[in-house]
Amino acid sequence: MLLKQELINKIKDYFNLNIYETKIWLALLSKGIASAGEVSSISGVPRSRAYDVLESLEKKGFAIVKLDKPVKYIGLKPKNVLDRLKINIQESAKERIENLSKIKSSEEFKKLEEIYTQSIAPVKKDNVSVLLKGKSIISNHLKELFQSAQKEVIICSDTEYINRRLILFKKTFNRLMKNKIKIKIALLGDKNIIDNLSKALNIKIKPTEIESKFFIIDRKQILFYVSKYGPEKDIAIWLNSKFFSESFATLFERSLNIKDK
Repeated sequence: MLLKQELINKIKDYFNLNIYETKIWLALLSKGIASAGEVSSISGVPRSRAYDVLESLEKKGFAIVKLDKPVKYIGLKPKNVLDRLKINIQESAKERIENLSKIKSSEEFKKLEEIYTQSIAPVKKDNVSVLLKGKSIISNHLKELFQSAQKEVIICSDTEYINRRLILFKKTFNRLMKNKIKIKIALLGDKNIIDNLSKALNIKIKPTEIESKFFIIDRKQILFYVSKYGPEKDIAIWLNSKFFSESFATLFERSLNIKDK
């Protein structure tokens, strides 16, 4: 069985198999039904390892045993394997989420919160800068910043970014306005799209030519993007610096004032 190494590597990664498991599963699929000796010959996997690998594939649901002499194995249809893996992952994720939810009410977790609360106060007294990598990490940090806001939130971004997160921002803005927190927002992009977003979010949005993305909270904290290479490669910096945040806020307001003239 001559298969390109690139295909073997991709199948291995797709189905989370090792190289021997991948080769023997592919051999089974090509043969339909085969003994350990036959798949060893087809795949090039040493016969001494073929038995263990076939048992492993059986346990993982990639093959079934046909009671015969000698014992033979049948490779399962790839679609069935994929469907079963999806179900297993969903069940595993559900169980993991339930376990994580239980942790929140444990004494150990309360202790973690206590340790964090005691340590974060002295840390925030100083200027702190943190590098954030990845879409989810940045989003979670930004969510915490919005929740910490007490007086004012300044947002400078683009229409595409806000549009993609419209529902999330609508909920966030409603909560901020309910708590009487000022929201100043300016977006780079098409004027019609800005107007539509303004109506959808029920807030005045000003157009801007600033090609930057940053969020300022109470003129004390700022999160700004420094690069964008993809969902998991976004990079942002969070600064807990009153001086830096106020400077950015001033530049932001001056830019809008100039634009309004």
